[in-house]
Order: sequence, then C-alpha cells, then structure tokens
Amino acid sequence: MTKAYKRLTIAYESFKKKIDFQPRAALVLGSGLGDYAEGIKIEATLDYGQIQGFPVSTVSGHKGRFVFGFVKGVPVVVMQGRVHYYEGYSMEEVVLPIRLMKMMGAKYLFLTNAAGGVNYHFKAGDFMMITDQISSFVPSPLIGPNIEGLGQRFPDMSQIYDKELCQMLRDTARGLGIVLQEGTYLQLGGPNFESPSEVKMCRILGADAVGMSTACEAVAANHMGMRICGVSCISNMACGMTDQPLSHEEVKETADRVAPQFKQLITEAIGQMA
Repeated sequence: MTKAYKRLTIAYESFKKKIDFQPRAALVLGSGLGDYAEGIKIEATLDYGQIQGFPVSTVSGHKGRFVFGFVKGVPVVVMQGRVHYYEGYSMEEVVLPIRLMKMMGAKYLFLTNAAGGVNYHFKAGDFMMITDQISSFVPSPLIGPNIEGLGQRFPDMSQIYDKELCQMLRDTARGLGIVLQEGTYLQLGGPNFESPSEVKMCRILGADAVGMSTACEAVAANHMGMRICGVSCISNMACGMTDQPLSHEEVKETADRVAPQFKQLITEAIGQMA
C-alpha cells in the first residue's frame, strides 16, 4: 500500500465512523458559492478538521467542511472550501478530497471556480462551461507510485469533461435563459495573479480562462473514472486586458453578484444526475 493510498484509506475510515451517507454527485464550490450548501436539504455536515489526515483550507471565505444532503432528490456531498496547491500542500493532499468523495460513492463530479477571463469575447460575470483544460503548469496529482485501486497508470485524458454532462449543462442553461460561454481552462500555481505577458502566453496556448485550482482535481477524478463537468465564473478579466489592478476582493464581489444565477444552474443540473 502506497503512502498516499494509506492516508486516503485512513481519511475514509475516519469519515465512515462519523457519517452514514452515500452521495451520487460531488460538488466543489468555488469563490462566491460557499453558501450554496446552506440552501440544500442537509442531512449532515463534517468539518475537514474532524477527518484524520485531511488537509484544511486556509483561504478567506472558504468554510472548510463537507455538507451531505439532497439537491432535487439527488444525494450529494458538497465541498464548502477546496484545498489549493498555493497554500503549501502537496498535490497529493490537494486532490485527496476528490478521491475521498469518490470512495464515498460519488459517480459525478461538478467543479466550480472563479477564474480570470483570457478570451476578449468574455466579460466579468460571464459563466464558462469548461470543455477542456491545460494543467501542465502544476505537478500532476498522478506523479509517484500508481494507486491501482483508483485507476490505471497511464489514464486517457482525451475527454476529461463528459460530453453528455456538457450537453446537459448547455440545455439547462438555455432553459433558464442563462448565457453559457464555453472554453478551455488553464491552471497556474498562484497565489499571485498573472502578469500581462503570462496572460498573453495563456491566450496563445489556447486558454479562455485561467485560475489556481480545478484542473488538477479533474485529472485525479478522471483517473478514478468519475464523470466530470465544470463551470467557471469569469470574475474578472485577466491582467493586462483592462487598466484595472486585480484583487481578491474584486473576484469575490463579482462572484457574489452573479451567485443567484450560478446557484440556479447548479441546482437544475444536479437534478438531472439522478
């Protein structure tokens, strides 16, 4: 048993001693969406600190707990606060929550985040469905001995974001009258925002949005065979695309402003994951 798998197993056993719940879908809440979990039919909650060996989020506005409950009758586990690589954790620790939710029983993973817009056709407040990603600027969560119990050594990444789930998101957004952009998400390490030249590089590489999370989580989830979809809230246009300096406060303000529509999209989409 590898060190990573042993730690994951310990975390799972710690969870099982406290919570008797099997989710079908897992939801990771990005900036501005933290209070979404308060509105679902809650069955139980579990602080990250109560799980043995579990990394704890240090980002302001991230509550740091799992919420278990139902969204339109679908059993879900919701992460109120994710763990980021820039907080000083290893990549194995960053994706441990994703792996744990799969072990809990989740088959679907819905990733959300606040991201900087790199595409000039986007504007702050837009939603972008992630159709592909670039994760080459952070370490792969699969480095090291492969955990055979989770997935194969060399997993295919040709369709990380499930085509059927993407179509479901398109149809859901259309039915709600929500404009849904589509594009490629690129993850950088953070925590600093990007320089204008780095943003230009991201655009040349084919990115439409850039952030500090998500892609590594999707790699780990895909390795385990989860069906994945993701939506970014374009909280600001990336550095150099406007004259305005970037700040975390701006990110939170935009995310909070569009949160009602985002929550509506999440609810209706998860309702179709029965």
